[in-house]
Amino acid sequence: MQSLQVKKALITGGSRGIGRATALELANEGVELGLIASSEESFDTIRTELTEAGATFTTAAADVTDEAAVQKAVGEIENSLGSIDILINNAGVGAHGSFLELATDDWKKVLDTNVMGLVHVTKAVLPGMIKQNRGDIINVSSMSGLKGTEGSSAYSASKFAVIGLSESLMQEVRRNNIRVSVLTPSLVETDLTRGDGQRNPDKFTQAEDLAEYMTSLLKLEQRSFIKTSAIWATNPF
Repeated sequence: MQSLQVKKALITGGSRGIGRATALELANEGVELGLIASSEESFDTIRTELTEAGATFTTAAADVTDEAAVQKAVGEIENSLGSIDILINNAGVGAHGSFLELATDDWKKVLDTNVMGLVHVTKAVLPGMIKQNRGDIINVSSMSGLKGTEGSSAYSASKFAVIGLSESLMQEVRRNNIRVSVLTPSLVETDLTRGDGQRNPDKFTQAEDLAEYMTSLLKLEQRSFIKTSAIWATNPF
């Protein structure tokens, strides 16, 4: 397996949940980190954790739905760290309700964040990867991107789109030694999904599990990659 030491990674939604866990896991591997989240205040905890871990990192607040803000944030991170080797598109939002209940604004928020946000960030990072003729992109979709369920039409539509986008992008950039992988986890226990807090964490996939798995994907020798990964809880019932 290849070393990730001193590689540069950009993580969206990097201040909490899967993004936070992945940042901490990659920091343990010696990766230098650029984190994007929606507000400066959201970085307070992860900054402390990364500093205590002795990590090299920088942060930039940006709404991923704003292409100009994304370009600025990515530029700031690249100026601080250098060219990006690893992009993890993790930022996302959900909206639950029947098709007729969901307002147009709900649809726009979900699609603009989960699909166009990913597009904006990838377009900002990809030219540098093509120039250096290497890179890794991991896009976080969902099991809802493989199977629609009642009450999740907007979220499922966005996550189906992430899978299709990832498949097409992968075919385009393989010739540039850029690996594009997409994850389709089922329920991951985070602050956004914990609900009433009654679920047993040993029964559900944790953000740290995905972080460990993504790290293993990145450490796979450059000649190979895993295109699509479905991650399930073993026995949540």
